[in-house]
Amino acid sequence: MKNNQFSQEESLQVFSNMISKKVHNGFVLEERNDKMLFAVLSKGGKAVDHGFNFIIFCLTLGLWSVAWLYLTVEASKQKKILVAIDEDGVPFEERCLVA
Repeated sequence: MKNNQFSQEESLQVFSNMISKKVHNGFVLEERNDKMLFAVLSKGGKAVDHGFNFIIFCLTLGLWSVAWLYLTVEASKQKKILVAIDEDGVPFEERCLVA
């Protein structure tokens, strides 16, 4: 019984460390469940410097427009992840779909 309790405490410590690393990397904790050991974290989109990209666009005679469009679309996406520990005590991370 004590061995099982130790593994649960150890799993909770690993879980907390995973969350603190993600928060340190810029994610925001939206939901946390210490009983089932899962958490949902999100990270907002980044701002694109359109003035700088316009200068590069002009210097490359418009060729930069493809990269600029890609940067704008990718940077504006919000990222959500699920961090959890399964029944066997193995930590995992999954991307969540954002509507």
